[in-house]
Amino acid sequence: MRAAHQILAVLIASGLAGIASLLAAGSIASTPAPAIVGAPPPDLPAETVSIESSSGSRLAGWFVQGQPRHGAVLLMHGIRANRLEMLDRAKMLHRHGFAVLLFDFQAHGESPGRHLTFGYLEARDASAAFDFLRRKLPGERAGIIGMSLGGAAAILGEKPLEADAMVLEAVFGSFGEALDNRMTMRFGPLGRLISPLLKYQVKPRLGFDPDILKPAEHIAKVHAPLLLIAGAEDKHASLAEMKRIYANANEPKELWIVPEAPHADFHRFAPEEYERRVLGFLIPRLAG
Repeated sequence: MRAAHQILAVLIASGLAGIASLLAAGSIASTPAPAIVGAPPPDLPAETVSIESSSGSRLAGWFVQGQPRHGAVLLMHGIRANRLEMLDRAKMLHRHGFAVLLFDFQAHGESPGRHLTFGYLEARDASAAFDFLRRKLPGERAGIIGMSLGGAAAILGEKPLEADAMVLEAVFGSFGEALDNRMTMRFGPLGRLISPLLKYQVKPRLGFDPDILKPAEHIAKVHAPLLLIAGAEDKHASLAEMKRIYANANEPKELWIVPEAPHADFHRFAPEEYERRVLGFLIPRLAG
């Protein structure tokens, strides 16, 4: 009898420990990712800007003036990163005469925020930043480059951003798939049993239903020309997810699958081909 009580106590303790671990994991996943970004680098003539967003944050960013009639591009970074992740792209675009705006999403970098929201509040930031760019340069055509979270934020708002061209990189098909992918990478097949327990925490913790975060469905609302970039070996935003986004997207659209690429900075992974394809896509649509 005593042995049975000990076994039961161990099982209860293990269950409580498991629940505690899942609650802690849910909290950690949405913890802000602040960082000191500092001043713009000397080789990028940027001015510091602050943008009010309906997410409740004031977004810290840099604006780089371009040449007249060369177009403007909004750059949006991935999760747990900040505008420095997009710095090389900003320099590339500036060399070709584009105006550029790069910023930190709410709860990232130097922009305040209580939680990461996987595209929910970040979509409001994307809208605020794009509106800022339009007001700053009312006569210029404006495009977007969004990486991972940044790409999702570009299309998850209540209405599409009215861009003249979009480059979307390594975007997840849905929040559920993104969570499954990460849990499977960490725990193997068991991960698919764990991910629903994390997903159920989103609404009570963050105040929204994560099932609304479905870029593969929202892409159908976008009518700007699209260049989608996917890593052939991406396990975070799988090639199958990116192909589904492409299938659901409106014309005109292009899909570049980067051979052997994981969930990576494609500009660093394949710099020459990236610049050839991205500039070849943006210049004729934004310049002139």
